[in-house]
Amino acid sequence: MDLESVPQEGNATLGGHRKAMYAKDANGRMVIAPSAGWEAEEIVTSHAVESLHAQAEQARERVKAGLASPLEFWMYERRMDVALLSQTSGFWQWRVKRHLRPEGFAKLSIKHLARYAEALGIAPAALQTLP
Repeated sequence: MDLESVPQEGNATLGGHRKAMYAKDANGRMVIAPSAGWEAEEIVTSHAVESLHAQAEQARERVKAGLASPLEFWMYERRMDVALLSQTSGFWQWRVKRHLRPEGFAKLSIKHLARYAEALGIAPAALQTLP
């Protein structure tokens, strides 16, 4: 993309900030150029956030029904999936999946709860409840 073609349409999801993009300058060199984003990016980002919000609400209902652990709600609330929570907490994916079930979550030690809480950016006590 040429330097003059860097999108400057604006993107509400960036909150007024700019982001860096690579573009070719007049000499053909790759340079970093500020961009305000573009409408297509805003639409895609908004749909992704709406989807994660819907997953969090579905998880909330599953927790209330006793079909899932609060960990599932917090995972979606923090815009994560099993793979990302696994990476940030240091647990294998199969263990994260086990802990998403109420019976697996109930067996977690304080130490393991603290690892999840740190990965999710919440207090360990908050991890065990719904907001």
